[in-house]
Amino acid sequence: MIVLTTGCTAIACAKAGLLTPESAKVFCGPGLAEVCETVGIPPVLHMGSCVDNSRILMAATEVVKAGGLGNDISDVPVAGSAPEWMSEKAISIGHYFVTAGVYTIFGGRLPVDGAPVFKNYLFKELEELYGGMWDMVVDPVEHAQKMIAHIDKKRKELGIDKARERVLMDMADRQKLEAA
Repeated sequence: MIVLTTGCTAIACAKAGLLTPESAKVFCGPGLAEVCETVGIPPVLHMGSCVDNSRILMAATEVVKAGGLGNDISDVPVAGSAPEWMSEKAISIGHYFVTAGVYTIFGGRLPVDGAPVFKNYLFKELEELYGGMWDMVVDPVEHAQKMIAHIDKKRKELGIDKARERVLMDMADRQKLEAA
C-alpha cells in the first residue's frame, strides 16, 4: 500500500529511507514495488506540512472520481493515523478526515469519557453520517494492525482483494477505455 504523509511523520519516514523510490524494492511486496518502480515513486509520498492534509483527501477524491474505486471516500481502502498527541491540531485534522469518510486512528485518548452522548456521537454516529469513524489505539502494533484490517475490509468490499494479472497502461490506452 502507498502511504501519503504530512507533517512530523514525514521526517521519521525520511530518516528510515522511505521517501526514495529505491526503498520500494526493500520495503514493499513485489506488486507495489513494481508499480513504484514503473511510476518512479517511493512507497511513502510526502504531501507537505501537517496543515496540508487536505491534499491527501484530494488524492482520495481523485481515486474515487478518476480511478473509479467506490462512490465516496468512505468506500476507498484508506485509513488515517495520528500516532501521538502533538497538539489539539491533530484532533481537528483527524476530525476533518473522519467527516470526509476516513477511518482515523488516534494514538491516544480523547477526554470524552465523562460525556457519554458526545462519545457515542464521535465513535458511532459519525460513521453512520459520513462513513468515517474515530478509533483510539495507543499500542503502535495494534494501531497498524487495525489500519491494515480496515484497508483489507474495504478492498474486499470493492472486490479488489484477490490477486489478478496486472495490466499497466499508458494514458493513451486508458483514454481509449474511457471512450468505449
